[in-house]
Amino acid sequence: MSRIGLSPIQIPEGVEVNVNGNEVVVKGPKGQLTHTFDAQFVEIKIEDGVITLVRKSEAKEYKARHGLYRSLLANMIEGVTNGFKKSLEIRGVGYRGSVQGSKVELHLGYSHPVYYEVPQGVTAEFDKEANNVINITGIDKQLVGQAAANIRSFRKPEPYKGKGIRYVDEYVAMKAGKSSSK
Repeated sequence: MSRIGLSPIQIPEGVEVNVNGNEVVVKGPKGQLTHTFDAQFVEIKIEDGVITLVRKSEAKEYKARHGLYRSLLANMIEGVTNGFKKSLEIRGVGYRGSVQGSKVELHLGYSHPVYYEVPQGVTAEFDKEANNVINITGIDKQLVGQAAANIRSFRKPEPYKGKGIRYVDEYVAMKAGKSSSK
């Protein structure tokens, strides 16, 4: 039984949810998101500011989609009300970056700078206090997470010196270097 799928979703003040067949449109103060759900698995009901999802069968795939669709819908509502944010830290001597319009320019120890085109609906900016922290924000959780993962993939943190791009709250287990045997 999906405990996630069974929990109802409260619609906050200022958020409008419309269900048209298998397409759900969520409008809020930060923007609008649409997603197409497969109507054969769940039925979306909206009553008195509460969204409930009812699955149409007890088969394993239906149970899996029940929880998935509930989480996607909750993330859409969270995104249009508060938005999502991922912070990346650039560590290393000479490692730095800058944002120029919709492009992020990163100098990561390669012989050339690395450019990343930020997808539409996502913004990237460097933190004012810490020049080595880049904040990725947007209303679509999947898009924000994917943009952060793409930027991180240019130079993942290495375990010997800790150089590279990492999430701000990420722990990187450090290894001991080579030691001479005499």
